[in-house]
Amino acid sequence: MSTRKSETEVNAIIAATRAWVDKAVIGLNLCPFAKAVQVRNQVRYVVSAAQTAQALRADLMVELRRLSAADLDLVDTTLLIHPDVLGDFLEYNRFLATADALLEDLALGGQIQIASFHPRYQFADAAPDDIDNYTNRSPYPILHLLREASIDRAVAAFPDAALIYDRNIATLRQIGHQGWRDLGLSDPD
Repeated sequence: MSTRKSETEVNAIIAATRAWVDKAVIGLNLCPFAKAVQVRNQVRYVVSAAQTAQALRADLMVELRRLSAADLDLVDTTLLIHPDVLGDFLEYNRFLATADALLEDLALGGQIQIASFHPRYQFADAAPDDIDNYTNRSPYPILHLLREASIDRAVAAFPDAALIYDRNIATLRQIGHQGWRDLGLSDPD
């Protein structure tokens, strides 16, 4: 089941997501690989109207196939934003197994991987309000579809890629919750 959003609603969701990418992901350098594809407009922003996990799985299938077939110079990565389903982080986290299984069903394992972002993202060893969680917090639940080849190229160009996670945690601990809010990004309600 899905309910179409108005163009205004879709545009507002994409604008909020782009602002998060620009201010947090790129602005705080949480992902040193994001700026180039954002500047070249190679990020596909898609708002799913799905209201059930089954409908989201169908949208994910479409977007995985679309990314796999897309010209790399036009679309390098996709953010599948799904504001109306899997708002509960534990349900979202369980869905990631379904998403990974779909990659295998479509024979896209090793070609595309899925990264996870959620307004209430929480690492297993962190408290819900721990600033460390904000490395993966986004304005809406998002499935980030990435080409493995692009990841490999980025890692080759950034030899200290293994240090990114630790650097991100240090950055967020330095700015704290107030610094996050000062970016114009909200804490989850």
